[in-house]
Amino acid sequence: MNDFSYMMQNIAVYAIPVLFAISLHEAAHGYAARYFGDPTAEQQGRLSVNPIHHIDLFGTVILPLLLYLSTHMAFGYAKPVPVDYSRLRNPKKQMGFVAAAGPAANFAMGVGWMVMLVLLIAFGVQEEFLLKVADAGIKTNAVMCAFNLIPVPPLDGGRILTSLLPLDLARPFARIERYGPFVFLGLILLSYTGLLTPFLGTLVAITVWLFTVIVYPLTLLLT
Repeated sequence: MNDFSYMMQNIAVYAIPVLFAISLHEAAHGYAARYFGDPTAEQQGRLSVNPIHHIDLFGTVILPLLLYLSTHMAFGYAKPVPVDYSRLRNPKKQMGFVAAAGPAANFAMGVGWMVMLVLLIAFGVQEEFLLKVADAGIKTNAVMCAFNLIPVPPLDGGRILTSLLPLDLARPFARIERYGPFVFLGLILLSYTGLLTPFLGTLVAITVWLFTVIVYPLTLLLT
């Protein structure tokens, strides 16, 4: 198989897991915000698991494809679900729960893909594409969960940390969010230079291990 065919196969394998990982992540933020009193996402039609509502043409499609075709590594983003933190019943405290909902959704999806992989293997399914898609779902959601928990605004981990810090520290820390595009670009550069790899790789490995631990009783039952 030549390099181009291999890349196209990988894109096909990761397409479904990535689209749903992004969509459920963003929708989870919106549902959590609505639960705590902010209906903004619902009013703008963003409470949906339909990927079409969350895809950013450049960030979700063009940028990841260009990066993958040129470097064999993909990086991208979706349209953020709008959240008006001032409409939450307890903005400082509840913004942490709203932020945590996205990584939590990825964690739950990762467990779901792990269950699917265990079932496919247990029932002797040998369709390589299905096995690869399930594996891609595990890896995609582990990476999204771990990456978004990096404690720097505007990532979810930064917003969680902001909600936990005392007010006199939370305010200056939250101001980092206004430099979001530069923070995002910096994280991309750190990823591609390998400087972020040890930290992020450890987080991803721990996340996949937790998936395995949670699904282990089912694995034992079926084997």
